[in-house]
Amino acid sequence: MAGPGASEPSQQLDRLLEEDPADLYENAPMGYLSMLPDGRIVKVNRTFCAWTGRLPDDLKGSRFQDLLSVGGRVFHETHLVPLLRMQGAVREIAIDVQRLDGSLLPCLLNAVELRGPDGAPQLVRATLFEATARRRYERELLAAQRLAEESEARSRTVQKVVFDLAAATSEEDVAAVIVQRSRAALKARGAALVLVQGEAGDPDLPVLRPVHWEGLSRELLRRLREAAGSRLALELAQGVRSIVLDDRLRRDQPELAGAMAETGLTELVIVPVAADGKRLGVLVLALGDAAPGQLISLVEPGERREMAATEIDLLYTLGRQAGQALERVRLHAETLRQAERLGFLLDAARLMADAVDVEEMVTRLAELTVSRLADVCVIDLVGEQGTPRQVARHRDPALQPLVERLRERQLLGQAAGHPALRALREGRTQWTRDSDDIDVTAMTLDEAQLATVRELGLAGVVSVPMSIDGRRLGVISVVADRHRPPFTAADVEVAEQLALQVSQVVDKAQRFELEQQTSHTLQESLLPADPPAVPGLRTAVRYVAATQGVAVGGDFYDVVALPGGLLGLAVGDVVGHDITAAATMGQLRSVCRALLADRPSPSELIERLQGSWSLLGVQRMATALFGTLDPGSGLLRVASAGHLPPLMCTDGTASFLPVRPTRMFGAPRADEPAEEWAGELPVGSTLVLYTDGLVESRDADIDAGLARLLEVAGRACSADPDALCDRLLAEMAGEHRPDDIALLALTRV
Repeated sequence: MAGPGASEPSQQLDRLLEEDPADLYENAPMGYLSMLPDGRIVKVNRTFCAWTGRLPDDLKGSRFQDLLSVGGRVFHETHLVPLLRMQGAVREIAIDVQRLDGSLLPCLLNAVELRGPDGAPQLVRATLFEATARRRYERELLAAQRLAEESEARSRTVQKVVFDLAAATSEEDVAAVIVQRSRAALKARGAALVLVQGEAGDPDLPVLRPVHWEGLSRELLRRLREAAGSRLALELAQGVRSIVLDDRLRRDQPELAGAMAETGLTELVIVPVAADGKRLGVLVLALGDAAPGQLISLVEPGERREMAATEIDLLYTLGRQAGQALERVRLHAETLRQAERLGFLLDAARLMADAVDVEEMVTRLAELTVSRLADVCVIDLVGEQGTPRQVARHRDPALQPLVERLRERQLLGQAAGHPALRALREGRTQWTRDSDDIDVTAMTLDEAQLATVRELGLAGVVSVPMSIDGRRLGVISVVADRHRPPFTAADVEVAEQLALQVSQVVDKAQRFELEQQTSHTLQESLLPADPPAVPGLRTAVRYVAATQGVAVGGDFYDVVALPGGLLGLAVGDVVGHDITAAATMGQLRSVCRALLADRPSPSELIERLQGSWSLLGVQRMATALFGTLDPGSGLLRVASAGHLPPLMCTDGTASFLPVRPTRMFGAPRADEPAEEWAGELPVGSTLVLYTDGLVESRDADIDAGLARLLEVAGRACSADPDALCDRLLAEMAGEHRPDDIALLALTRV
């Protein structure tokens, strides 16, 4: 019998139930439930009753878990109840409620457990939201994700196939790639690439030749070839299709059906392998009851999994990739068999590599062509400004004057029907196999030209345009007379290959000429003019670019007349000896000049540059030495940002000024400001500022170079700074300079 305290939990429960707002509770857009800790429903709103098709009296007293699906009941006991006990609440738990008619209602459950003062659970309040639309959206989202993953997998397969086929050099290589990749993509039991091979002397009766196969027996392949038989052309034209092991196959092709059954195969997928409309063969994929690596089949016996449209598209793509790769390797094999023509191209390449300039190259190339390939060779080059250059050679020196007579007119002034002019304008090869009178008349301007062409007996003509990136560089024309066999497609191919090689050489030559002109113009524009004439001073400057790369570098010097009679001095070195270094040098020199307007001391100038280096956007590091000189008193102030010390020549001796450098520009700033050296430039003495290209060497370290500079400068000391600079360059810099050199020499007189 319950004691006096037994009624307290009941009173608390009644109080909690009476606090629910009745109207909102009953007609809320979600289901409300109140349950005892064991799941028995003690209160439920009309919304939930309507959802489930049950009356409130039917639901009260029943257990909530009994309203769930089988999986929901398991989840309720193993997850939901323990979470409530542990956390006191759960949020958005997906669960299916079973309606009265047996259908399932997807819901999201929120629940909170109310506990008494002693911590014991008393009541569970729950809200359920209908999630039919959300569940459908999630399924669609998952389906889209699966499609995206499958699409990505197909893309990766195609990428891998394309990558592997790019390295294939034979039909066997192509077959191995296609068989392995397609088999893995379709999870096939086996695969084979079978190509069409015509019978010798009877092209109407082609046969199938397996090139590479995995997981398939020779017997199966033999039966497959026999099944195709005389219907091979029809078989190849049917596209991707399946040969299913069914009663029809057993009746029509019992041998093939037996071979499939013996090896556990249920289906053969036939994929056409084609390129440019040519049917080259088929890719055969074998499917069975269990895919490789599976212990059991997931397909019911007698059932057949239909191939998805995406899988068919993938197989079509693999077939096309295989066909293109086969055509490529066959063409490569054919090219290898052209030993004589290949030898000609190799000799032409060597000739172009050895030629000193373009003029010599095209002349020697024309001579090589008429000795190996044609009777006449004419090479027309069109310059950047349209200026033509031409060379023409005949195999017979006695007929060379006739060729010279034809080349009196430049290419752009030829008749509209001239094959070389047509090749240049249309950008494609012009091949005239046999020139009759009408053709010859169309390609000549007057009777004189026509007579010369007839006298030469010219017949076949191949004119190939030379172009790079859409730029027309000229035309190579090879001509055969009537005594030579007509040109073949292989000859035309050789001419096109030759034109491609010449195009690359000419393009590089033109680019180099343009680069040289650009670099010289840039260097001249960036370096300052001659130093200003200053009473009491004689100055000399030198700039020598490195012999490697373009003739432009990042070294600089500057002499600036400052207000108050002072002279600003600067020499520096931007890392590198290319156009970027030169442009950076010009930017640095301009910034230095702008900062000199405030007449900062050398050390202040370094500090300002160090502080604003990141704002300049300069991507290169640089060293520099700045100084100020009073020509009247000889007072000299110098500070260095990672640069080599200046050189002083006095009374036949040379020494380095003890200038202590701070960190170079572009490096992290030093903790202390740049240290400034102050002293005097005596009358008759020469100050030399230089860059490291003067003392650097591949054969010795920089200390050895500095020591040699002292020795040479000591012997060359004079009151003539120009003579001193020339002597230093002559003895310190050789013909091959790995770095740029800048020199600034000032003599106080």
